[in-house]
Amino acid sequence: MKDAPLRLFALAASAELGRAIAAALGEPLAKHEERDFEDGEHKARPLDTVAGADVYVVHSLHGGPHESANDKLCRLLFFIGALKDAGAARVTAVTPYLAYARKDRRTKPNDPVITRYVASMFESVGTDCIVTLEVHNPAAFENAFRCRAVALTGAPLFVDYVKANLSGDTLAVVSPDAGGMKRAEMLRDALETALGRPVGKGLAEKHRSSGVVSGELFVGDVDGATALIVDDLVSTGNTLLRAAQAARQAGARRVIALVTHGLFMPGSAEVLADAAIDRFVIADAVPPFRLDHPERNKKLTILPAAPLIAEAIRRLHGDKSLTDLMVF
Repeated sequence: MKDAPLRLFALAASAELGRAIAAALGEPLAKHEERDFEDGEHKARPLDTVAGADVYVVHSLHGGPHESANDKLCRLLFFIGALKDAGAARVTAVTPYLAYARKDRRTKPNDPVITRYVASMFESVGTDCIVTLEVHNPAAFENAFRCRAVALTGAPLFVDYVKANLSGDTLAVVSPDAGGMKRAEMLRDALETALGRPVGKGLAEKHRSSGVVSGELFVGDVDGATALIVDDLVSTGNTLLRAAQAARQAGARRVIALVTHGLFMPGSAEVLADAAIDRFVIADAVPPFRLDHPERNKKLTILPAAPLIAEAIRRLHGDKSLTDLMVF
């Protein structure tokens, strides 16, 4: 909607990320008010005019540190509704981390498919487009939404990191499970194009049942290579650690985890410290607030996601293609 004025909002829990996106985009953050009431209810309203505007609302829906995923989701939905009521021509929800994206299918009888329910809630308040970063299951994400759904990937961030730091290494991209093969292959293809030489591949077997992870098989040629294990998120880190140990046993010289969202739930600090993984590289769309002093952790590299998200907003506003941003 290049002929409509662009308005960029960031709700309070994502204010830091919003300011970084605004700076990268070269647009000021629009003004809004958020108010909490004594009984726990809340409201948010735009203070700048949005009538006829192309509006983008930044709000990452991870739980914590001060609000739950449910709180953040509710606030975002209500604010989008208020924007549509105020006459916004188009509203795009920019949710770098999308809550409930991992509950995208039934794994037990009568299980809820919450990704689909979340999509219905966004659509019910008039959301025209939703943009997320490295969603857990891109196919399920696309199928859940009837409005436009854009799944950015961390691949552009990781390609730049590898070019700057590992361009001289023999490389192999490893998926920690079969479900991540498409993500790994996208990164591998991008690295081959960027570096102008072949990049190997690998796959670690994983089975999950009732929260217990098993599987020992590793397929691929990583002998003497720097193994790049790519995934959408790290929770406890056990899946990454199993893949790293398997790659080491297969002869990998070094192992680096390229993970877009660092949730770092209890137990992950021990995985982060394990010698099987030389380095964790994450994006800052979810700050690693559960770790003690992450800025001083020598094994942790944090990449800014704002320039990538800002470029996506710029192209959406200008009705331009997103293909070369490596979207799903």
